[in-house]
Amino acid sequence: MKRVIALLALAMGTTVAFAQMTPVGVWKTIDDDGKTEKSTVRISDAGGALSGRIETLTDASKREAVCDKCSDERKDKKLVGLTILRNVTKDADEESLWAGGDILDPNNGKVYKVRLRPVDGGKKLEVRGFVGMPMLGRTQTWVRVE
Repeated sequence: MKRVIALLALAMGTTVAFAQMTPVGVWKTIDDDGKTEKSTVRISDAGGALSGRIETLTDASKREAVCDKCSDERKDKKLVGLTILRNVTKDADEESLWAGGDILDPNNGKVYKVRLRPVDGGKKLEVRGFVGMPMLGRTQTWVRVE
């Protein structure tokens, strides 16, 4: 009986740890300077494809701002509630990588290809936006809120 309880506890602990190694959740976005908090983004899974929406903006003066530089259907939409991450799926070759979708930089309206990689036991998320190849881009590290 003790073995069964120990195995169940171990299995539950492993499941919780594995669940945190996914990008799904709420993240504090950190600017390229590595210090400045910009927003919180909720990443959710819909049938294996991840998407992310801005939930809050740190700068109170921008809370009513719209994406005036966007050139697609997001043009002139409020930043709070705006989908900035779309169609990201788990990479078939690399277990800890999600890719294949795109990310919007609402500051300039540009859309980039994106790769997501949970790090530090799922407490942080490396978000790499790029044009063409992943080498031609930049990485931000976001911090898990929940």
